[in-house]
Amino acid sequence: MNSRDKQKLSTAGGTALQQDGLFGALDALKQGLPEAPKPSSQSSKTPPSATMAPKKRGRVELRRLKAGKGGKTVTEIGNFAAISPQELTEFTFQLKKLCGVGGTIRGKTIELQGDQRDRAAAWLQERGFQPIMAGG
Repeated sequence: MNSRDKQKLSTAGGTALQQDGLFGALDALKQGLPEAPKPSSQSSKTPPSATMAPKKRGRVELRRLKAGKGGKTVTEIGNFAAISPQELTEFTFQLKKLCGVGGTIRGKTIELQGDQRDRAAAWLQERGFQPIMAGG
């Protein structure tokens, strides 16, 4: 559509604006446009992913460590089976945000500062993992 085909609406206060107002004049312009499709009845239903149980993704070990960490407590989450490095990075970011702590990735394990086993276990269980508490 080039600039010559466009219909311009004058806002100079002509007769169209005095009779119907600005929005009435706009309604007159949109008469040639097709109507928007109506939403289907399926959109009101819950999505199938919400009703299905999360996919089983395997067993994950949660350990609380203190040795070799300068006396600081660290939660280590490991033994992820068949998980991509991008997904591991995303999990680390989300867990750090959920727990409000710092953390890092060491190899294929996630380390979170402090004892965060309960929060991390609940979060992992929601995503289909089977969290196992290991160690002291």
